[in-house]
Amino acid sequence: MLSRIALKRMALAVIAGLVPICEAWAQISLPPRLDAIRSRGELRVCIWPDYFAISYRNSRNSELEGLDVDLARALAGRLSMRLGFVETNFVAFMDRIDAGDCDIAMMAVGITPARAQRVAFSRPYLASPVYAVTTRDNTRIRNWADIDTPGTVVAVAAGTIQEPLMGRSLRRAEMLVVAPPRSREAEIQSGRADVFMSDFAYTRRMLLMHDWARVIEPPDRFGETLYAWALPMNDPAWMGEVNNFLGAIRADGTLARAAAKHGLTPILIR
Repeated sequence: MLSRIALKRMALAVIAGLVPICEAWAQISLPPRLDAIRSRGELRVCIWPDYFAISYRNSRNSELEGLDVDLARALAGRLSMRLGFVETNFVAFMDRIDAGDCDIAMMAVGITPARAQRVAFSRPYLASPVYAVTTRDNTRIRNWADIDTPGTVVAVAAGTIQEPLMGRSLRRAEMLVVAPPRSREAEIQSGRADVFMSDFAYTRRMLLMHDWARVIEPPDRFGETLYAWALPMNDPAWMGEVNNFLGAIRADGTLARAAAKHGLTPILIR
């Protein structure tokens, strides 16, 4: 678990150089989001329904479950509003926020400089390195050093933090960007890819649900990323409300209990 000092340094590194962008957005007059939420009587939350332990639609009962599903319900309760989930993915979620389709994306959004040019971020609440997933019978990929080798195909989901990260990191392996409705798991099982990259939550799903999957731990917390909720730019009142909520659930133990319920305590920022 990262120290407070380390987290502050990571956050400052991410937002460095973005002040001029934020000032430009400040010149644009946007309707306050809290007023819109209260007017319609509903909080609209963007989620990616395939994000295990975060915002996941359980195929057994079609119910949504996960840390951010629980916290979205808590936030709607705090606001005394109905809750509506808007299903999206990491390619489209910023467009959905821009269009006003949702008021907030509660789907463990990794904080990156590119995303920070389009959306505002709450305080971070999770931090995860990047892991690799391959098959148990893959004899070529046995450890981390085997990944960036000639002839290896590394799959990443389109729009995720792993796409630019691996684009910068790979020198010898080939990167395969997988966009919906295709999945990284299918690319591995078909043999079109040798390994795929993801975070702690998603790779835990692989181990729990697929007996063919094997997770490779990263060295030195490779690709460590802070995760937060994404909101519209230039709306300090709405940002303040969300950060106050996060502070309250951190203080009263709600956040820690929800993280433990979904197996995410190892990546929780306390």
